[in-house]
Amino acid sequence: MLEDIKGTILYVEDNPDNRSLIRRVLNSEGYAVVEAINAAQAISKLETEAIDLILMDINMPDMDGYTLTAKIKGIQEFKKIPIVAVTANVMRGDREKSLEAGCDGYIQKPIDIDILAQQIERFLTRSANA
Repeated sequence: MLEDIKGTILYVEDNPDNRSLIRRVLNSEGYAVVEAINAAQAISKLETEAIDLILMDINMPDMDGYTLTAKIKGIQEFKKIPIVAVTANVMRGDREKSLEAGCDGYIQKPIDIDILAQQIERFLTRSANA
């Protein structure tokens, strides 16, 4: 059964409804989803799970996604894991701010669940070819 998994995604998101939706969508597309509700949990999951890609909510209560992304990218063993910002921040400059923080991509909320799997696939393929 494990051979069927396309990849393991860490979804860092404090909203349980968003986590549930994304988990269902990605599971149905063949991805395993590991969830973290805050920065401390995200780092802990990275240390204990083999993560292929991180979906990073930007607006979180304890540490925002920009700060957490920069922290993760600063840790040698996690530096190569692609991080995709998932945010409702769609003002001019928000995408650039995500990329400057170290995110490899940007998906805006509300997430279009019909194309999410292709977006994930693209980021994973790009990182595998990097």
